[in-house]
Order: sequence, then C-alpha cells, then structure tokens
Amino acid sequence: MCSILHDMGSLLSHLGAEIRRRRDGRGLTLRELSERSTVSPRFLSLLEKGEGNISALRLVQVADALGARVSELFQASERELELAAHTQLQMVALLGLRGAGKSAVGRRAAAQLGLPFIELDAEIVERAGMSLEAIFSLHGPEYYRRLEVAVVDALLDNPRPAVIATGGSIVTHHHAFERLCTVAVTVFLKATAEDHWNRVVAQGDVRPMANRKSAMQELKAILRARRALYERANHTVNTSVLGLERSVAKVVGLSRRERAGA
Repeated sequence: MCSILHDMGSLLSHLGAEIRRRRDGRGLTLRELSERSTVSPRFLSLLEKGEGNISALRLVQVADALGARVSELFQASERELELAAHTQLQMVALLGLRGAGKSAVGRRAAAQLGLPFIELDAEIVERAGMSLEAIFSLHGPEYYRRLEVAVVDALLDNPRPAVIATGGSIVTHHHAFERLCTVAVTVFLKATAEDHWNRVVAQGDVRPMANRKSAMQELKAILRARRALYERANHTVNTSVLGLERSVAKVVGLSRRERAGA
C-alpha cells in the first residue's frame, strides 16, 4: 500500500510539472489557464506542485485548455517516472541574491527535469495572504524573515523532489539554511553586481535603487558579506559568464549527475 501511494505521489508530481511546462510553453499565466479550463487558480497551483488529486473531468478541461490530450500529459509523466525509477530524485535548492537568475533558471531546469518548481517568495505570499510589497511595507523585513523560515520548515518537514528558488537572505538564517543544506542539493547562482542590478531593473523593480546614490555600493557590500555563505553550496554556476540557457543546462546536468550518484 505504501508503495502504491508513493508511486501515485510521484505521478502527480510529474503530471504537475508537465502541466506547468506546457503552460509556460504557451505563455499562459495561472489565471489565464484557470479562465480557459474553468478550474480555480488555487487548485491549479496545487496541481502544478504535485499536490492536487485531480478528477478525470477536470484533467480533461485542463488538457483542452493547454491544447493537449490527457494521454499526452500522462505519457510525458510516465517517461519521467521511468527515469526516476533508475535514479535517486532529490530536492535542488538555488541560492543567490535577487537578480542571480533563480526564477528564470529554476523554472526552465525544473521543466527539463520533470520536477515541480517552487518559488519561496510565492509560497510566502500565499501564506501571508498579501503581496511582498505589502508584507514589507505593513510588517517590515523581520516579519518576512519569520515567514521565510516557516515556509522552509514546512517544505523540509515533508521533503519531495523539486527545484526551489530560495530567497536571497536564506543563507543568513542559520536554522533554515542548515536544514536546507542537509536535505537539498544546493546550487549557488553567481553573478556580477552589475548583472544583479540590471536584471532587477529589467523586471521593473526599482525600489531598492530609488533615491539612493549608494545603492550599488550597498549591493556590492551585501555580495561580499554573503559570499562565504553562498559558497557553502554543493555547486556554483556563474550566470553572468554562462547566460541563461547554458546556466539551465549546467543546473540540469549537475542535478542528473547527483541523481545518478556520480
């Protein structure tokens, strides 16, 4: 019975990753897929995380909205399960300051590995019931950090294969970081200060730089201060040197070698 439940959990996990991969491939947001399939955004979110035990009817609706057949979703999921049967799956945690490329690299790497992609900030937003901006403006950074630790603890209490984009400050929380290092394969996404800056601005977020002439110096100081902590990771991938696609390929390759026990 335990084996059956484990296989079902793995199947749901891979099914969710395949749905996320196809949604990303069609450029759909979670809300847009919800509108097309008439399945709620919250349930779709659970489904993509491998936590939604979906009915046959709802799965048909989701598949139709993605322009696919249900059999295609399961065939892709079964291929990943066959691969997983011969390897040891694990949790891969991406470390680095904001702008390192954790979301972009992590989402693509997870899709290629057939694993769920988990963004800690999105989990924190869901737990708090408000945006990151509201969390910081209404409650301050300490409240955010408490939520961050709580979310990490919840994930690691029931660890499962996934690619996780962590918050930039996770390495400064001794308890949470030690647990993460124990359970997950950690990858430090390294980048120059200039690339961190430019990527954050390109995302439309200028809050850290607004009306602060010393913002770049502060950024460089944070990178220097946290460097030794980030370098405790099992692996380092320099996204400034490799760029997006080669960084994704590097993370995927490292993960597969770890899974194979190389």
